[in-house]
Amino acid sequence: MQMASTPRTVEEIFKDYTARRTAIVRALSQDVDEFYGLCDPDKENLCLYGHPNETWEVTLPAEEVPPELPEPALGINFARDGMNRRDWLSLVAVHSDSWLLSVAFYLGARLNRNERKRLFGLINDLPTVFEVVTERKPVKDKPTADSGSKSRGSTKRSSDGQVKSNPKFADEGYEEEDDEHSETLCGSCGGNYNADEFWIGCDICERWFHGKCVKITPAKAESIKQYKCPSCSLRRGRP
Repeated sequence: MQMASTPRTVEEIFKDYTARRTAIVRALSQDVDEFYGLCDPDKENLCLYGHPNETWEVTLPAEEVPPELPEPALGINFARDGMNRRDWLSLVAVHSDSWLLSVAFYLGARLNRNERKRLFGLINDLPTVFEVVTERKPVKDKPTADSGSKSRGSTKRSSDGQVKSNPKFADEGYEEEDDEHSETLCGSCGGNYNADEFWIGCDICERWFHGKCVKITPAKAESIKQYKCPSCSLRRGRP
C-alpha cells in the first residue's frame, strides 16, 4: 500500500482520486465476475482497494496501526452470499465512495478552505461509483446522435422509424443543457457525455452509449430503425 510520493496539490490529489475510482469502477463492472469470485465468504476480512496506478485488489487490511491511509470497508466478503448480487455490489460501491472521499481529504489535510472547496468540486463533477454501478443518474435531455447539430437537442428514433426530438437552442442557455448532458453516462463504460463524441440511445432500455463502445458509427446509425443495445439484444433473444 506504499505510495511513491504523497500527492500534495489539488490537482495531484484529484489525479490520485480518479485513478483509484477508475480501478474500483472496473472491479465492479468490467471485472465484476473476477471480483465476485475473490470475495469468498470463507476467507478472512477482505477489503477492496483501488490503487493510484488504476489497478484494484481484494486483500486483507493493512497491518499497520494506525494505517498509512484510511482503510476501505472491512469484511465485504462476509455479506456476499447473504444478499442479492446487485444489492451487494451496490453496498460495496457505497462503501467505496466513502473510502475514496476519505483518502482524498486525508491527503488534502493541509489544503486551505478554497483548495478543499475546489477539490470537492472536481470530485463532485464525476458520477459516484454507486451511480455508475446502479445507473442511478437521471437522464433527462439525452445527447443527440449527431453531436455537431446546431440545435444541440436530443434525437431518437421511435419503433416506427420516426424521429423524436427535444431541441434546445442557443438562446435557451448552453450552460443548463451542458449540466444536464453531463449527467448522462455511457451504459457500457460508465463515462460521461461529451459533445465531441458520437452517442446512440437504446430504444428498449433507453440507456445511452458511446458509439465506439457498441461499435456503431454515425453512418451505420442512419440505417437503424430501432436500436437495441447488446444487453437488450441478448435478453430479447432468449425464449
